[in-house]
Amino acid sequence: MKTLKDHTLIYDDECPMCKIYTGAFIRSGMLDADGRKPFSALSHSTDLDHKRACNEIALVNRQDNSVIYGIDSLFTVIGHSFPMLSILFDQKHFRAICQKIYCFVSYNRKVIAPGSAENKCIPDFNFKYRWVYIAFAWFITSLVLSLYSELLVPLIAKSQLNREFIICAGQIAFQAIALRTLGVLSTKEYINYFGHMMTVSLLGALLLTPAFLLNHLTDEPYVFVGYFSIVVTYMLVEHIRRIKLLGLPHLLTATWVLYRLLVLGIMLATVSI
Repeated sequence: MKTLKDHTLIYDDECPMCKIYTGAFIRSGMLDADGRKPFSALSHSTDLDHKRACNEIALVNRQDNSVIYGIDSLFTVIGHSFPMLSILFDQKHFRAICQKIYCFVSYNRKVIAPGSAENKCIPDFNFKYRWVYIAFAWFITSLVLSLYSELLVPLIAKSQLNREFIICAGQIAFQAIALRTLGVLSTKEYINYFGHMMTVSLLGALLLTPAFLLNHLTDEPYVFVGYFSIVVTYMLVEHIRRIKLLGLPHLLTATWVLYRLLVLGIMLATVSI
């Protein structure tokens, strides 16, 4: 594998994804030993556009101090080690798609995996990509829950995808009312919280997916209720952690739980009827 020498990626050292893939570049030999540097260790005297580097990972040429960003940085590193891919990377439509995917992840990385309050590498708040992320998490969560409900029959009535969509939408509306009641009026705070809340839901949905493998071993619904309870407990702890990081009222966790209990009560009542 051909190493791209004398180049350094400036990565967000509080972003798990950034640490993983930049570390992989070093370990695989695609970059030399000095091929990455944490953003927190930067000096403001460099020629780097610090604001842009928070949104798009920067690649610094140590020989002439030139800098490229985002998809160009990644394509340069990968294309140097795998020259045949450069043909694909030069395709206009492929680059455009990759740019959208990159922005989707980068602008939402702090709601996917939030860092500490002292973190310096914070991307700009982008309403468009935040709502796209919320919609994405909404769809995946609804899909998994509608499928998981089949494992809980006859304790809970089998759900449909459209019903789960409505339940997720209701959670957002319910929490929006709670935010306003608790005196949180900033639109940015609303949407930022919704991003974190939907990440908690998405994490829960992803943790539920291994249970589908158990379906081949048992059809006992109480087993899946127990596993669901473990996942919900994790989600509760994660919601509390994120509320603390955001500096929002802890009562938001109480309303988050209240809504879920109301939905559960309605489902159980539907079964009994």
